[in-house]
Amino acid sequence: MKVNNKRLPPVRRGFVQEEDAARLILGDDFAEEQCLFISEVKILLDAQRENKAGSDKNATGVYQSTFDYVNQFARFKNQDTVREVRQFLSGENLESFEVAQLANLCCEEAEEARTLIPSLVDKKDEEPLQALLNEMLTLKKFQT
Repeated sequence: MKVNNKRLPPVRRGFVQEEDAARLILGDDFAEEQCLFISEVKILLDAQRENKAGSDKNATGVYQSTFDYVNQFARFKNQDTVREVRQFLSGENLESFEVAQLANLCCEEAEEARTLIPSLVDKKDEEPLQALLNEMLTLKKFQT
């Protein structure tokens, strides 16, 4: 059954399966999709603005709010650093959602990362996770 071109969650005797990011249950819409970093969205929006030669006259309120948000919260500012972080984290046997969360949150301590991204608890011990975070913070620190 579809409503407004969106799938409804499966219903079994009054039970609706809910999404739960802590257990990496993100729903059918995200099953095969790659999650983007806020920094990657910033790069895409910057490129779009450049292609339109800085024309802000046609920017919708949602577009402008999104643009402002990604400019405020993007942890990595240049495309080379974003590419390095994506490549580095993608080699860590993590789900796309976990990779994006690590890059978006940019935690300094493994305990903080494991608290904010509960699915990491069973995947990464504290020391290897701390080494991963340290490498990511080094890339952030030395971006140009």
